[in-house]
Amino acid sequence: MNENIVKRNELLAQTVIKGLESRNMSGYYAKDKDEALKIALGLIPEGSSIAMGGAMSAHEIGLVEAVKNGNYSFIDRDKAEDKRAAMLAAYDADVFLASVNAMTEDGILVNIDGNSNRVSAIAQGPKKVVFIVGMNKVCKDTDGAMKRARNVAAPINAQRFGLNTPCAKTGACMDCKSPDTICCQFLITRYSRHKDRIHVILVNDNLGF
Repeated sequence: MNENIVKRNELLAQTVIKGLESRNMSGYYAKDKDEALKIALGLIPEGSSIAMGGAMSAHEIGLVEAVKNGNYSFIDRDKAEDKRAAMLAAYDADVFLASVNAMTEDGILVNIDGNSNRVSAIAQGPKKVVFIVGMNKVCKDTDGAMKRARNVAAPINAQRFGLNTPCAKTGACMDCKSPDTICCQFLITRYSRHKDRIHVILVNDNLGF
C-alpha cells in the first residue's frame, strides 16, 4: 500500500478511535491483517463461546479459521441442522464477531440487515462484540455512511447471495420493497451503554464490502 495512504489511515484511525471512546466503545488500529488477528484473539479469552453474523472481514484476516481451530466453542450456523436454534444461541454467546457496512469518522457504526439476526445481536445479547473494519469503510458522517451501506455494501451482498433485487442488477440502491431485499433493518450504533462490550479493530486494508 502507498506510504501516503498508510499515513493517512494511521492519522484518521486515531480520530475514529477518539470518537469511539467518546461513545463508550473501544477502538484499536492494526497496521495489517496479521496485527488485526493478534488484537482480535487478545480480546477473546480461550474457552469463549463465539458466534458471528456473516462478517467477510473476519474471514479475510483469518479470525474465523483461528477460532474454529482454537480452544473455543464456535456456533457455526452454516453447519447447524437447526439454523434458527444456532441464530438464537448467538444471543447468549460470550463473543459476537461482526463488521460494519460503514462507520463515521467520529465513531458511529452503521449496519443494514435482511434477516436481522446480525443487527439484533450487535444491539443486545452477546457479552462482547468484536468488529473487524477495513479503513475503506470509514466515511465522513452518518449521511455518507448510510449512502455507502445502501449503495456499496447492499448491492454487492445482494449479488453475492444471488438475490433478485433492483440493486443486484443496477449496482445502486433503488429503495425497493422487493421480497428479496436485504435492507429490512437499519441499525445505527451511536453509543454503547455497557462499557467494554463493543470493540472495533480498524485495519489498514480494504476489507469486506
